[in-house]
Amino acid sequence: MKADIHPTYKEVVFQDLSSDFAFLTRSTLSSKEVVKWEDGNEYPLIKIDISSASHPFYTGKQKVMDTGGRVDRFRKRYAK
Repeated sequence: MKADIHPTYKEVVFQDLSSDFAFLTRSTLSSKEVVKWEDGNEYPLIKIDISSASHPFYTGKQKVMDTGGRVDRFRKRYAK
């Protein structure tokens, strides 16, 4: 492998904003926000809109995720 061409692969915490579920894994993503994890160490925090804890396929519950008012804009546009 060539040196210095690959991104750094480090431990990060992903947090689902809709269900307050968080998990620690390794990723090349980085963030300026940090969170203190259960083991006492601080890790970069990546916030996500949906994960296995909130996805309808895994939970069996249908939920409308309106990020940025898309549903309202759609209903307003096609309400005629």
